[in-house]
Amino acid sequence: MADNNHSHFQHPYFVLMGIPGLEQKCYWIAFPLGAIYVIALFGNGIIISTIKSESSLHIPMYYFLCMLALADMGLTLCTLPSMLGIFWFNYKSIAFDSCLVQMYFIHTFSAIESGVLVAMAFDRVVAIWNPLRYGTIITNGVVCRAGTVILTRAVCVVFPVPFLIKRLPFYHSNILSHSFCLHQDVMRLACASTRINSLYGLIAVIFTKGSDSLSILLSYVFILRAVMAIASGEGRLKALNTCVSHICAVLIFYVPLIGLSVIHRFGKHLSPLTHVLMANAYLLVPPVLNPVVYTVKTKEMRKKIIQLFVQTKITAEG
Repeated sequence: MADNNHSHFQHPYFVLMGIPGLEQKCYWIAFPLGAIYVIALFGNGIIISTIKSESSLHIPMYYFLCMLALADMGLTLCTLPSMLGIFWFNYKSIAFDSCLVQMYFIHTFSAIESGVLVAMAFDRVVAIWNPLRYGTIITNGVVCRAGTVILTRAVCVVFPVPFLIKRLPFYHSNILSHSFCLHQDVMRLACASTRINSLYGLIAVIFTKGSDSLSILLSYVFILRAVMAIASGEGRLKALNTCVSHICAVLIFYVPLIGLSVIHRFGKHLSPLTHVLMANAYLLVPPVLNPVVYTVKTKEMRKKIIQLFVQTKITAEG
């Protein structure tokens, strides 16, 4: 009878955790955390504005980079309110529905970023495998269609997740393990069978991150075959150098993701701090490092950003 009384009850809010063991130092953690968010938003904003303002960068490679920067900004803005609320104002509560909304957008933007990395890999395959026909294969229309497919897939695949969570009863603990809402973290607090949620979550991950990682791996098999066919060593090096930024972006995104998945499945004996740090790395590291990697490794982007800063300085002084 008690179970029936509780079956439709939901906690009005969840309690978000900061960093276990460092609760007394939240105020000091807030400063580097704020700096991380500023760097992520500023860096990706600079990339987007530079590509938008410079007509010479209006080519598929930089359109895909702009999509990646938008996905990174989306991820950053998803976690910013709850993270800064905890560490700046010690405000740890988040309404149940707000938690579901945050969870939806975090997983959606993560799926979008994964899809963009696949599109960028395909772009590099065509550029190296058949450079003479690159302009006719990777057109602006192809880029638009690829962006539409990536966005539609992410939105549709993640859409059922919050509704599957909302149907579950929560009447025991309402304390989450992280500073933001993740599907696995919310699901473990449910007081009913989560088999359907787990099954759908697994299908969604396989359909997005799983298929994407396999596609990227196959893309680099083709790239390596094409590079090995180049006669000169200098040509091989030049071809591989065009992929360095993308390889870094893939590693920056997938290494924390794989680490978080492994820890979630097999690291239940590990300290809560390990889980929290890995989740934070998964969501905060790519938005911070991707702009740095592409600015440092892409000559055209670096040159245009420097020109933009110089022009801004001259205008300000004038």
